Amino acid sequence: MNEIYNPNPTILKTAGKRGTRASSGLWDLDEGLAGGCGLCDDHSVSESIDQNEVFDLVRFITDPEHKHMTLEELMVVSAPQCSVSNETNRVLIEFTPTVPHCGMSTVIGLTLRVRLLRALPNRFKVDIRVKPGSHQSENELNKQLNDKERVAAALENPALLIVLEECLESAQNRVRGHAHQ
Repeated sequence: MNEIYNPNPTILKTAGKRGTRASSGLWDLDEGLAGGCGLCDDHSVSESIDQNEVFDLVRFITDPEHKHMTLEELMVVSAPQCSVSNETNRVLIEFTPTVPHCGMSTVIGLTLRVRLLRALPNRFKVDIRVKPGSHQSENELNKQLNDKERVAAALENPALLIVLEECLESAQNRVRGHAHQ
């Protein structure tokens, strides 16, 4: 983690923060989703979610390399890069690394996956992909980020877990701050 892959990233100036669905319970899911979806009181009814809600879950994750900047600010994720199919219970995020040789792409993808798995109802299958043409190892990254066994093995690495939790912690703090405004 000592090597800097993009020392001068382009930073997006966000034009104010959109409202969040704090009252829907999406933001409370971080306290633990195991008991239910968190989107409704009646777990026999599945409430639809949309790409903006998924984006709100991941936008404030901090970059593992540039810890003071979010994935949104670095233009790694945006609402159009998040797609949801409530009919098939699938969520797809295509993220864009800041440089084609970004060595943090695996960490970013794992952080996105962990965030969504912790926050979304269990009925959703999550796919994380690198935007086509944005990384020199695109196919290998996509395979690694969507292979359950590889993901499980990566998440058993204590050093990697520390990095993931740091990226997610700052996202949690920002989300909670916006929910209370």
